[in-house]
Amino acid sequence: MTPRHAFGDLDRFLELSRVAGLAVSPDGSRLVTTITEINDEHTEFVTAIWELDPAGHHPARRLTRGAKGETAPAFTADGDLLFIAARPTPRDDKPPAALWRLPASGGEAVELLTLPGGIGAVHTAMSADRVIVTAPLLPSAATVADDARLRKLRKDNQVSAILHTRYPVRYWDHDLGPDHPHLLDAADSRDLTPSPGAALREAGVAVSADGSFVVTSWHAPGPGASIRVCLVRVDTATGARQVIAEDPDADLGHPAISPDGSRLAFLRETVSTPDRAPRITLCVMTFGEPWVQVGQDWDRWPASVGWTTDGTGLVVTADDNGRCPIFAVDPDGGAVTRLTDDDYSYAEVHTAPGGVVYALRHSYTAPPHPVRIDADGQVVVLPCVDIPELPGDVEEITATAPDGVRVRSWLVLPETTEPAPLLLWVHGGPLGSWNAWHWRWNPWLLAAAGYAVLLPDPALSTGYGQDFVQRGWGAWGAAPYTDLMAATDAACAHPRVDAGRTAAMGGSFGGYMANWIAGHTDRFDAIVTHASLWALDQFGHTTDGAYWWVREMTEQMTQHNSPHRHVARISTPMLVIHGDKDYRVPVGEALRLWYELLTESALPADDDGDSPHRFLYFPSEGHWVAAPQHTKIWYQVILAFLARHVLGEDGPLPETLG
Repeated sequence: MTPRHAFGDLDRFLELSRVAGLAVSPDGSRLVTTITEINDEHTEFVTAIWELDPAGHHPARRLTRGAKGETAPAFTADGDLLFIAARPTPRDDKPPAALWRLPASGGEAVELLTLPGGIGAVHTAMSADRVIVTAPLLPSAATVADDARLRKLRKDNQVSAILHTRYPVRYWDHDLGPDHPHLLDAADSRDLTPSPGAALREAGVAVSADGSFVVTSWHAPGPGASIRVCLVRVDTATGARQVIAEDPDADLGHPAISPDGSRLAFLRETVSTPDRAPRITLCVMTFGEPWVQVGQDWDRWPASVGWTTDGTGLVVTADDNGRCPIFAVDPDGGAVTRLTDDDYSYAEVHTAPGGVVYALRHSYTAPPHPVRIDADGQVVVLPCVDIPELPGDVEEITATAPDGVRVRSWLVLPETTEPAPLLLWVHGGPLGSWNAWHWRWNPWLLAAAGYAVLLPDPALSTGYGQDFVQRGWGAWGAAPYTDLMAATDAACAHPRVDAGRTAAMGGSFGGYMANWIAGHTDRFDAIVTHASLWALDQFGHTTDGAYWWVREMTEQMTQHNSPHRHVARISTPMLVIHGDKDYRVPVGEALRLWYELLTESALPADDDGDSPHRFLYFPSEGHWVAAPQHTKIWYQVILAFLARHVLGEDGPLPETLG
């Protein structure tokens, strides 16, 4: 029988429409978002741009229908809609991503700019005809035409080699180089940032309202293999650039220029040490004057910042007790006022005239959906895609850690009359929070299979103050572990939970904690570890950002907190999952974990090589396992593994595994 909700059928779940991103026209009269849907073959997600009714009366209307999809919508000063798309032609079936313009007056979209290496991002001025794009150029290319020549030369000679001169060489799931991102004027392809090196990788870019200058974060090489991030101002007429804010003790980013172009807001993240966790604060500067921190007494980490359209205030998001609300911050006095007071998290926050704010809102009860927040604080849901029916409900529970600190969690409960087996799911990061809907890490798929899913925020989680982060800093196996066990005890005491059937799961840092749990308790019937850290001494120098790892722990801390030292105590069946293209947690962690489980754990392989452990390997995937067909296998294998060891049932494995 087909379930009435989409979470009991993985194909139906993958077919759900997914909303992401917002763009608002300068006058506030137009609002667009992107909606992603799976293709007919269920092998790829395709994104299109949809227009929303800011008044909330009319349904969303699809604007683009490219076969390969469209992304990164942005409005020009005159209301035209720009976006990035790769649209195949009979002469070129794999063209680079180009910049397109859809006129406000209507009609068909026209190609505005094509570059040899494609276009990565688009940035527009709010009151002037100025469009800046982020696009990659090869380091020796003198012009865009020269870049095309060099790319053809490499392609014709089948050359993939890259000569690196600085760190890093990889990022998340892709190799860096040989090209580097530049900022170009879309009107004439003029390079505004010649010879940037890797300075603009993952840069935050802001364009002044009059289009006369840009402020961007700038990743500069530091001592050894480190990177420091400062803020640079670039004149769009001359290309002249200057460092306007830097701090040897912190990285600066997320620039936001005031509407009148006189001030800049940005975020400052202190450089951590093995003894001191980082701290993120909000800063404001008047151009030509020193910057100052605002709201220093506010014990939360701002995650995004923007100006109100009249330039008198700032709107900021920050994790806060399992939510991520919007706050108003006075840029002069630093007073912080909470604008949203519900159980949701907010993202993609955009201000509009009249004190109106648009955003995407989501929680464990609803995936991202667009809302309008009026000046009086009223939140209006704007018509878009339907919110799916859920196979259960969510409760908030708290526990007390051994040191007396409160630890809170979300508990997702299935629609069952009998107590449900418990799955502890540890979040990644580790600096993060279970406060947002996740399409990739979705507890409702497990709830639909009958599990209660515990989503705790242990030490190192954000949204509970600096001291809560510091409790676990450099001591991953201490307070984070005891917090998780306290949260599990609290969940097991819930009348709708079967404390006699339990499992644990996590990815990235959550995978680290799954490995640590496996070596320190036998209370769980099964453990799933995805993209996990196993041998910290090995991990530290092979991750794509080794320079920040040396700030995290000393060699002694690394040894003390490394799960591999406790492999002999692992007596719980483990499912190891990893992608070969994972550069954040290299696949060597899983390979070593798998070998040592089979040879050194308390459940080793027998004389025939068999064991209760399993290794699910994805040769073409990175840290997250993103392809829909692989996402489906990921959940199918996990559900079968849990069924075998938690429920005592033989769960079916997908035929696609062969």
